[in-house]
Amino acid sequence: MMKKEFRPPFLPLAGGEPSALFAALPSPAYVIDEKQLEKNGEILASVSKKTGAKILLAQKAFSNFHFYSLLAPYLAGTEASGLYETRLGREEMGQKEVHVFCAAYREDEFSELLQYADHIVFNSIAQLKKFGPLAAGKSLGLRINPECSTQEGHDIYDPCAPGSRLGVTRAVWDAEMDSETLRLLDGLHFHTLCEQNADALEITLRAVEEKFGDILPGLKWLNMGGGHHITRQDYDLTTLCNCIGHVKEMWNVEVYLEPGEAVALNAGFLVSRVLDIVKNGDWNIAILDSSAACHMPDVIEMPYTPPLYGAVETEDASHPFRYRLAGPTCLSGDVIGDYYFGNELQIGDLLVFGDMAIYTTCKNNTFNGMPLPNIWARSADGTYKQLTDFGYRDFKCRLG
Repeated sequence: MMKKEFRPPFLPLAGGEPSALFAALPSPAYVIDEKQLEKNGEILASVSKKTGAKILLAQKAFSNFHFYSLLAPYLAGTEASGLYETRLGREEMGQKEVHVFCAAYREDEFSELLQYADHIVFNSIAQLKKFGPLAAGKSLGLRINPECSTQEGHDIYDPCAPGSRLGVTRAVWDAEMDSETLRLLDGLHFHTLCEQNADALEITLRAVEEKFGDILPGLKWLNMGGGHHITRQDYDLTTLCNCIGHVKEMWNVEVYLEPGEAVALNAGFLVSRVLDIVKNGDWNIAILDSSAACHMPDVIEMPYTPPLYGAVETEDASHPFRYRLAGPTCLSGDVIGDYYFGNELQIGDLLVFGDMAIYTTCKNNTFNGMPLPNIWARSADGTYKQLTDFGYRDFKCRLG
């Protein structure tokens, strides 16, 4: 089995053990903690207040619109990756800014997109030339590729990897940009990070300055994308604020950030139960009612092993019992990860995975006819509200 990366340690809810707090919920179920969302929002708002930067919710990571009104006071608006997310941001976060970036826009959707978006970022100079003149009154940007990779082992999430389709390199800029097209531009956009600290941003900004520093004077804004883990406990806020200050001083532009994970980091849980326990050689394998492939697809795509309450990744004296946790689908690789527990697992045991607000409910699927877990909100007073009522129809209606 591939060695997987672990996210930060499990951060439980206040008010008791998660296994007890969630015991009455049907499983599988997602739980979004409103109090943690507010804590994250306060951190993001403090950065905005200190630096003047505008922070957007990247909906690709967290598009649970029920919580947009809760988040709105802390954010400048939303970032979208296409027509539907753009519309969702406009409908659910009111009069806040709506930004969109897409690797390529469709002609048959662009006029509708203009109804919702304030800022439109293009991925190529050709698309800027094609659609820019149609977007009068909108703030237009172009995504750049500073050709500066700060990631290791995550090529699938590295927009600066060789051969990347995302962003215009300086060589392409010099070959294709003309003065008439340049006049359409209000800003530049780059997005190069993935779950990283501010040191990676500092490195990237040096590359941006080297490759595109002569272009930024005279523009109105610079969007520094997402991947900033701003609300993580060890995140270097001082360096982030210094980076923002440097950009504003150097080029006199407005600065945007569009983190998705930081908005909802550690604000979600996936509640699951053990359906069966099977053996294969030295392995004890617990089959759960939740699936990595269906309910937490980043576990396989990233790959990573999600934090699990009451379990650790390596054996120690207090956690001697090893189990491989796996889903009930027919996919052989539907494996969540290997964990060590303090006690032997039993059929019916409740397990609580952490950091399940991001890239879960927006990416899950019904492969194998697996039901979608319902989504619950946990308010600051500890009460629960069921937000969805998924069932057979949600599986069937996708197919005809």
